[in-house]
Amino acid sequence: MAARVITVSQDGSGDYRTAQEAIDAVPLCNTCRTIIRLSPGIYKQPVYVPKTKNLITLAGLRPELTVLTWSNTATRTEHHQASRVIGTGTFGCGSVIVEGEDFIAENITFENSAPEGSGQAVAIRVTADRCAFYNCRFLGWQDTLYLHHGKQYLKDCYIEGSVDFIFGNSTALLEHCHIHCKSAGFITAQSRKSSQESTGYVFLRCVITGNGGSSYSYLGRPWGPFGRVVFAYTYMDQCIRDEGWNNWGKPENERSACFYEYRCYGPGCCQSKRATWARELLHEEAEQFLMHGFIDPDPNRPWLAQRMALRIPHSA
Repeated sequence: MAARVITVSQDGSGDYRTAQEAIDAVPLCNTCRTIIRLSPGIYKQPVYVPKTKNLITLAGLRPELTVLTWSNTATRTEHHQASRVIGTGTFGCGSVIVEGEDFIAENITFENSAPEGSGQAVAIRVTADRCAFYNCRFLGWQDTLYLHHGKQYLKDCYIEGSVDFIFGNSTALLEHCHIHCKSAGFITAQSRKSSQESTGYVFLRCVITGNGGSSYSYLGRPWGPFGRVVFAYTYMDQCIRDEGWNNWGKPENERSACFYEYRCYGPGCCQSKRATWARELLHEEAEQFLMHGFIDPDPNRPWLAQRMALRIPHSA
């Protein structure tokens, strides 16, 4: 079935003026992909993709030109949806909240514009399976990118922040992404609760940059005791602290957290001084994390290749 295409433009020249109006127009429990093309502009409105609307693509021309932004924080939330629908606190404060499965975004900026020091201020929360982001930007300070649940793939994306700015308990592969540490803090806060969960974050061939200062950011800390994060073939600039990883003030986390690196490089990559409870993987250990199978494990029902084939269906 051919994808449905609808357009959004704030000047009234499209089908709708806001991203939310376009999402609201998607039929409930839809089985056909809807491509929502956003004209360039800064869209100042919270956006919510409900569980009842799957197979939605948000597409811009360039992420610098198409910005979805809002400024909610964990302690101050204004939203067109009730808190019983979107949640409260950090969970409910995302500028964009995605709960519909098989969501794709490309060439879009997701921003939480709350200033530094505002506390938790999420740019996007993803609570949905099989979601992919291509050439997107995620802007904020604390808790920028909330990969809460499900499986996600991010490619060629830019993610910035300071404290726990990639966090949650999803299974995510971030490939060829640019991670920027704006000030002292922690890149990741992965919250795997037990060794039986298959969740975790893998950063594959990424680049980590900082603000010119040295040794002020950690690669991560375990929000859940079994937090799992892998950095592989990733460049780390001098902003990364020698010890690399933090136990969140709980020595018992050192026995359960799974924090790994594999063939990383750069001035922030200092294996000889890393926390002794984190480690460099052997090749045979790393293999499982270096392939798309980490987020797309069933070869009989693949989702990522199908979605990737639909990346830019401009002829639809």
